[in-house]
Amino acid sequence: MGLQQRVMEQLKLAMKAKDSVALESLRAIKSALLVASTSGGGEVTEDDEIQIVQKLVKQRKDSAAIFIEQGRQDLADPELAQIAVIEQFLPEQLTEEEVEKVVVQTIDATGASGMKDMGKVMGIVSKELAGQADGKLISTIVKKKLA
Repeated sequence: MGLQQRVMEQLKLAMKAKDSVALESLRAIKSALLVASTSGGGEVTEDDEIQIVQKLVKQRKDSAAIFIEQGRQDLADPELAQIAVIEQFLPEQLTEEEVEKVVVQTIDATGASGMKDMGKVMGIVSKELAGQADGKLISTIVKKKLA
């Protein structure tokens, strides 16, 4: 079952349960997928769907961080609740240790030796772990290993 069908099923359940947080989150996913399919001209692939969902999660994490920084927990809580709903549609996320293992393997395989090789390592690791790890986590680990 594709992402759009799963979202539609969850949307129906959320409507029946009158779950406003889930409804808002699922409608955001549905809207983003619809925009991508109509503007891209081509078929939306599974990789595209994962990137769209990751982008929605990142937007909400950024918003929540800003709200928390400004002392507005009342605005951060709905964002955090939406993250929990949206993340259900992402593949299983890898632990920091698993990501670190892939980064070390990539550094060894490419012969990267310093920060000048960060872009090359990031590109390979990001492609390999698409949808399974946050880009910020990958970047942090790559910097730590190349420094």
